[in-house]
Amino acid sequence: MNIHAIVEGSEVFKKDRFKEYEHKFEKLAREGQNPKILFIGCSDSRVLPNLITNSGPGDLFVIRNIGNFVAPYKPDEDFHSTAAAIEYAVSVLEVEDIIVCGHSHCGAISALYKPEKLKSPSMVHVKSWLSLGEEAKNFVINALPQDCSKEDIYNVTEKVSVLLQLDNLLTYPAVKKRVGEKKLYLNAWHYDIENGEITHYDSHHQEFLPLN
Repeated sequence: MNIHAIVEGSEVFKKDRFKEYEHKFEKLAREGQNPKILFIGCSDSRVLPNLITNSGPGDLFVIRNIGNFVAPYKPDEDFHSTAAAIEYAVSVLEVEDIIVCGHSHCGAISALYKPEKLKSPSMVHVKSWLSLGEEAKNFVINALPQDCSKEDIYNVTEKVSVLLQLDNLLTYPAVKKRVGEKKLYLNAWHYDIENGEITHYDSHHQEFLPLN
């Protein structure tokens, strides 16, 4: 799909699909948004939060970045896009759940095992950002047998990384406070692109299990 198709698609939306949600958009415009869920997902074009959750306008407050990473809290005045959105969702919108959703065939995760691809000066920000996945990579390397396939290694790393992002979320004072008050819950998900299945981490069983 190119830019011309996108322009045509916007016209189709305006003429046809917008009508499905017209009254809801009018209400959202009049009353403002009040989502109960912050969804932190990957920028990957194959992962569409509203599509995979069958949610509509106003239902999700969404953050998307490479690898669905959450940088630890850093109390400075630098430009922290993901951190700012987390703070807004928790302190202003007062969401009740945060979902961090990883996915299969994640390019960010596989790139952790191919550092030679990040040597270009034009990738300086990508390289820095992907360092947030190093802890997951190192854990998996030490935990899995050496004869594991690349696919298994990547898959496990995707899931371990999601769990570590929840730890990073708890470094945010507002998140930690609301979790402690049982007003906010953290959820680790993994989406399988091939079959559409979503699994979640079950702390009781200590494994990812189907949502249903």
